[in-house]
Amino acid sequence: MTAVSARPLAARDREILRDIIQTYIVTGEPVSSRTVAKLERHGLSAASIRNVMADLEEGGYLAQPHTSAGRVPTRAGYHLFIESLMQARALPARERRYIDQNLRPRGQAAPLEAEQLMSMTTRLLSEMSQQVGMVLTPLISETVLKAVDFVPMSDRRVLCVVVAASGFVDSKVIECEQPIPRGELVRIANYLTENFAGLTLRQIRDRLLAMMNEERAQVDRLLSLAITLARQGLEPAHAPEVLLDGAAALVGRPELADVGRVRRMLDTFEDKARLVQMLNLCMEGSGIRVFIGEDSDLTSALDFSLVATSYGMGDRVLGSLGIFGPSRMEYPRIIPLVHYLGEALGQALQGDAQP
Repeated sequence: MTAVSARPLAARDREILRDIIQTYIVTGEPVSSRTVAKLERHGLSAASIRNVMADLEEGGYLAQPHTSAGRVPTRAGYHLFIESLMQARALPARERRYIDQNLRPRGQAAPLEAEQLMSMTTRLLSEMSQQVGMVLTPLISETVLKAVDFVPMSDRRVLCVVVAASGFVDSKVIECEQPIPRGELVRIANYLTENFAGLTLRQIRDRLLAMMNEERAQVDRLLSLAITLARQGLEPAHAPEVLLDGAAALVGRPELADVGRVRRMLDTFEDKARLVQMLNLCMEGSGIRVFIGEDSDLTSALDFSLVATSYGMGDRVLGSLGIFGPSRMEYPRIIPLVHYLGEALGQALQGDAQP
């Protein structure tokens, strides 16, 4: 891990570091003292700037790939740049309109369904950044119930369809001890919807477990059936899924000129469990999370970065989304893009949940 100096940087050193990082993000080439001197913003000779760059390297903010080369930012340098050196930008109005038009298209008979919103958001993240867009879909057990339905199938099998307030639909086939008439299934579905809508599936299952011990549940056949069917049907059928888009756009990047790195990148995208674990971290707390290089196992293997945030409905966090790509990332543009898409997706899901 890169060592970072505890010594605070002087204003001049911070300005030079900012210029080096901004230049490197644009060019992808190590930045020399002569290049910084040509900017004519610091009133220093190339030799003086070289001394400052040596101090920044000693402090852990810059690295020198080769003895005769210029410097490149380290993980610590990027973090300092993001936290206090780069100029905050708002996403341009044109890009905000483009996002809104895609997530909440006007003129359609109905708004996009939740799964369509997830897919569209992944595409927008990739398209607008030219890097990999990622979206972690919600854990169905943590979503709020809107409605439930039971559809009889052959013999003793019943299809349970769960509709979450966010618009997500989950379904699974459950086995009953005996065939249940369609009329009873309708009454059970209505009972569960009327009494449990507005609670998460986890909360509903907890309440059902408590109800099992009540005397009424032991003598009321319909209630007993409702508890049995709900316990099976409200158990999530699917784990959270990571949607990816844009991996092909990275193959031509200088950072992936090595075939071995391309293979490691593709292996990373195949490891869905690790992707889910990483994106789950981004659901903790609020705001933007930036992981660079050795900040995580996911980014260190490729010296990549992940800029991510959570999305949700109101105060309830449903999942997370982000942009994954080389650490030489245009953070002043990527960070507001991720932030806006997180808010826009939440608002679109909220609109989709309206009756």
